Amino acid sequence: MKVAGVQMDLAFADREANFQKIAERLRETARAGAKLTVFPECCVPGYCFDSLEEARAQAEPIPGPSTLRLAEACRELSIYAVVGLLEDDGRNVFNAAALVGPGEVIATYRKIHLPYLGVDRFTTPGDRPFAVHSAGDVSVGMSICYDAAFPEAARVLALEGADLIVLPTNWPPGAECTADYVINARAMENNVYFMAVNRVGNERGFRFIGQSRICDPRGKVLAQAQHENEAILYAEIDPAFARQKHVVRVPGKHEIDRFADRRPEMYGAITASNKGKG
Repeated sequence: MKVAGVQMDLAFADREANFQKIAERLRETARAGAKLTVFPECCVPGYCFDSLEEARAQAEPIPGPSTLRLAEACRELSIYAVVGLLEDDGRNVFNAAALVGPGEVIATYRKIHLPYLGVDRFTTPGDRPFAVHSAGDVSVGMSICYDAAFPEAARVLALEGADLIVLPTNWPPGAECTADYVINARAMENNVYFMAVNRVGNERGFRFIGQSRICDPRGKVLAQAQHENEAILYAEIDPAFARQKHVVRVPGKHEIDRFADRRPEMYGAITASNKGKG
């Protein structure tokens, strides 16, 4: 499957203008042969809200206006898309991502790890477990931005069968190390494709650094935008490559399997409560 990541600027608190731009880019990637296109975190409403009330005014249910329109566009183009938005479930507002396919909303993800930044100061932490869903022949797992700082998130998605982990993100200055190294590491340590799609531009005094990247299951960079300009990245995804966890470098002398070689019984501290820890 050919996939695409759209590194883009957007208009703050203008869902209609942003949706029109998303639809335009979606048509462009479809013409280029991409079957799955990923957009940045909160690319429908924007990110730098200063209150829950302000954010709620730009939030929507899922399925809802934006995702249903996107599903119709995907139906017309016979493709899939992942888009970032704010979800209002009637009680809480979540920083969310939706996987949309031809004529339907396939799955949603609510950001689990929240930094003290932008709208995440006011949203509710995700309340659903990490899960993997089908986009054609590729099994896709979703995370959002700060989730990449927690290796457990990618590991769970890989254990659930993800071929590709997508990370819609809003990296500001200070996230350069994540862009330069963490994405490659998450791909390599889990033997999956990993696609991080950042936004660019400025919003309420915050600058976004771009530097979107797609890595293969060995951690090799397949495509990247080493700049802060709008761009579209393309790469080919081979699910069979991601599913082959047994890596043979020298037969009988150098073979590794990062799943079969795990020792879960030794990892108890990872899931212990951090209450009271400094």
